[in-house]
Amino acid sequence: MKNAFLVLVVLFSFFSCNQDKKTDYISIEKKVEIRATPEKTPKITTIDTLSYADRGLQYALNTQAVLGKNLMQAIQENGTLGALSFCNEKAYPLTDSMAVVYNGNIKRVSDKPRNQSNQANEQELEYIETFKQIIANKESPNPIVKDSDTKIDTYYPILTNAMCLQCHGQPNKSIEPSTLRQLTLLYPNDKAIGYNVNQVRGIWSVTFDK
Repeated sequence: MKNAFLVLVVLFSFFSCNQDKKTDYISIEKKVEIRATPEKTPKITTIDTLSYADRGLQYALNTQAVLGKNLMQAIQENGTLGALSFCNEKAYPLTDSMAVVYNGNIKRVSDKPRNQSNQANEQELEYIETFKQIIANKESPNPIVKDSDTKIDTYYPILTNAMCLQCHGQPNKSIEPSTLRQLTLLYPNDKAIGYNVNQVRGIWSVTFDK
């Protein structure tokens, strides 16, 4: 499952860099239709046999599959600005609905949030720093798993790639002026810029019952 975890990091890098805003929606001409139901969600047939790390990974991968499909549709229809519109309007409700499907909690936090509601807490900041050190040492990250009496918390790093830099890179370089204007409008307190490739953008957190 370690190879699957590395795939997850790449997938999260593809999508997660754009998912932040939960309110102050903007409209787009072509709405992206998204649904998350147990019938349409990839099934986990051997959940009781998975380790906690692999279980959280499976939940995250299935959520990512739905998110990525709809994000790509928005990009194909409206480019980078379409991606911003999707993330601003649809990504949070879809993630929340997937969390309901799995009877857990799926979220993303950062030390440099685009929206302040995504600010990592003290413990999460430590995990982010841990992943940063691992990546800086050119090592392969493993998920962080915390076991409490009734809950399991799992954490996975989000790494930037070239696509992420369209919204999280250097202003007026990798971020086009039109995209920067839209970001400024939607996120006046945005801290999530200035990244280069293969940097830790934040972490995904998946929590579920034992």
